[in-house]
Amino acid sequence: MKKFGALSHSLISKFIFRTGLVLLLTISLFASFNISTLKEVFLQDAKDDVETLSEIILHTTHFQMLEDNRTRVYEMIDEVTQHEKIDRVRLYSTEGYVHFSTQGDEIGKTKEELRFSDQGDVSEEMTVESNSQNSNRRIFVNSQGVEILSVTTAIDNKSPCYTAACHVHSPEIKTLGYLEVQGTLAKIGVQASAYRDSIAIFGGTLMLIIIICLSWMTQSMVIDPVRDLLLHARKISNMELDSQLQLKSDDEIGELSEAFNTMTVKLKEARDGYRELNETLEAKVLERTEEIEKVNYQLARSEKLASLGELVAGIAHEINNPLGGILMFANLFAEDKRLGEDQRADAMTIVHETKRCADIVKRLLDFSRTSIPDKQLKSLANIMENTLALVEHHAAVNDVEIIRHYGVNLPNIEVDPTQIEQVFINLLVNACHAMPLGGRLTITMRTDPQRDLLITSIEDTGQGISEENLGRIFDPFFTTKNQELGGVAGTGLGLSVSYGIIQNHGGHIKVQSVVDQGTVFTVELPVAKWIPAEQDAGLPDGRASTA
Repeated sequence: MKKFGALSHSLISKFIFRTGLVLLLTISLFASFNISTLKEVFLQDAKDDVETLSEIILHTTHFQMLEDNRTRVYEMIDEVTQHEKIDRVRLYSTEGYVHFSTQGDEIGKTKEELRFSDQGDVSEEMTVESNSQNSNRRIFVNSQGVEILSVTTAIDNKSPCYTAACHVHSPEIKTLGYLEVQGTLAKIGVQASAYRDSIAIFGGTLMLIIIICLSWMTQSMVIDPVRDLLLHARKISNMELDSQLQLKSDDEIGELSEAFNTMTVKLKEARDGYRELNETLEAKVLERTEEIEKVNYQLARSEKLASLGELVAGIAHEINNPLGGILMFANLFAEDKRLGEDQRADAMTIVHETKRCADIVKRLLDFSRTSIPDKQLKSLANIMENTLALVEHHAAVNDVEIIRHYGVNLPNIEVDPTQIEQVFINLLVNACHAMPLGGRLTITMRTDPQRDLLITSIEDTGQGISEENLGRIFDPFFTTKNQELGGVAGTGLGLSVSYGIIQNHGGHIKVQSVVDQGTVFTVELPVAKWIPAEQDAGLPDGRASTA
């Protein structure tokens, strides 16, 4: 049903239906007019033939009538009646009685009686005009249902007739009687029916051929191009802008297809332009957002560090003086020989903890100072080696394997060697603390010529840092060390100080970590001049080495 409904609403079905209706009406009117005209022609020919036959009978029987040879006249009339188109022939007197008929039982009857007998109870009669003043035509349907043409011709009383030896009529009589010839029109009906059937077959065939030809032309010239346009329009609505219509003609449909292709190309260009613009805008927005976040972070951190620096500087100065007195008197108390061993141990504990407090105060003072780096052109690999010399013992105690990967021809860079050494110490010590049960510490140095950077990576296989703590490890006083290691608890200042030092050098320090797998700290320092460092005799050759 759905297919039928779709077909009934299609353009081709509407075209076929309406074209067929117009053709059917036209051919029907044409056939009706032709059949009617042909029937009139046949009827007129039949009327002329019967009237001509009446004239022939009158002329051929004229001499026999002059001789009063009625037998021969009747025989001639019987012979004429044998023709398939002639139904019967009658001779009437002027009073309307039948003197002779090819149907013997009609002799002696009147014209009115015979007319009623001819037409039956349900017949129709039609009187038609005659071409002759002495004849009368009429058409009726007899009791057998056959259409009959009757032509009645007056028999005039001419001079040869009333001067003949057989003459029995007065010359004053104008009409001697009437001759009626009836011809059957059945053959005309048969011919008309045959012609009607031929016209119907021809019309139906012609209509079918015309519909097929018009449907084919419409399908190829209109329906198929319109369907292609429809499919192309649907693709465009689905933003499939890579398709193109094939130009099959140079008519209006071809121009429309070309316009569709032009529109598709322009839509694609506009879409690509908008997409490129959106991507550019998104990239710029992201870039600007990152820059703003970095600036905001730097501003917040700077304000935080500035405020915190002022606070810790004041506290450190206030605490440092009492700590100095406590440490001096604690040393004197510990060196007093009058103390017992237990008391001396307690005194040494006081000295130890006082020194630790003093160290914390020193770190606070270092954190509060914003010292300007004293940059020198140095080899970063040499600085790393000097730092490793300080922490190798600590690494050996924790069973940490140190692996070095130094690139070839690393350039010298401008740095403050003391501050950079402090950064490396913080990172290396933190890495050793993250591997209390031993592990592997990998140090990698390489260059990035595209960004003019010297990159140092310090990777450990320790406990790692959780994701929630990664964003806070550079904050002051934040530490992930939840227990004392080697008698020293984490203060949370080492990474914050290291972050500030690298920032003052124009570089960046980054961290990546996975819990229970390890942490990687990456230090990026700018290379102002690409001056290759001289290979130091004590520096590894760039291959892996183990402490």
